[in-house]
Amino acid sequence: MTGEPTPFQTQTSGDLADRPEVWEVERRSEAYRGAKTAMRVDHVHMPGRGGEDEVVTREFLDHPGAVAALALDERECVLMLSQYRHPVGHRLWELPAGVRDEEGEPPVLTAQRELREEAGFAAEDWFELADFFPSPGFSSERIHVFLGRGLTRLEEAEIGFDRIHEETDMVLRWVPLQEAAQAAVEGRLHNGAAVVGVLAAAGAARGSFASLRP
Repeated sequence: MTGEPTPFQTQTSGDLADRPEVWEVERRSEAYRGAKTAMRVDHVHMPGRGGEDEVVTREFLDHPGAVAALALDERECVLMLSQYRHPVGHRLWELPAGVRDEEGEPPVLTAQRELREEAGFAAEDWFELADFFPSPGFSSERIHVFLGRGLTRLEEAEIGFDRIHEETDMVLRWVPLQEAAQAAVEGRLHNGAAVVGVLAAAGAARGSFASLRP
């Protein structure tokens, strides 16, 4: 360290926590709208050279958000699914998950629905595990990951879901939590919600899950 001045702002104390903030948008338009997402173009006032504001174009995917359910059984094993994902050309190990496409449905209820439909299980107890933006520079998507415990296998009539397309050949596997965490650390898992959820659960397990929020 030379003690020379730097253009970067430095903070030495305070809570390590993200906070909402919205910069002024001069105008916005929609370049494309699909079934569940849209491509939005915002013209945003941002700091420029010499302290003068300038209007900058930011293009991003407007996304309704998603949830994932980390189901953990009495043996401390995680229920994981192997599913084909066309945009990335991979078959990925994931948690039961889905888009928040039901208007007004609380995220935890979406997680319960996805666990029922994709895996055929219900959980008695639910906890908040993680909450993150997977690609904040390019998408508004926000993913909530919930931990479900006290699992019950459902009868087919209770599931009430017709599996089609990518969901027709999903493979289910129970994986010890620490084994799943090791796979994440070693770069063998690539689904963002699975990596974040598994590592969050492994961290919480070290404190017997006492830090989790119902």
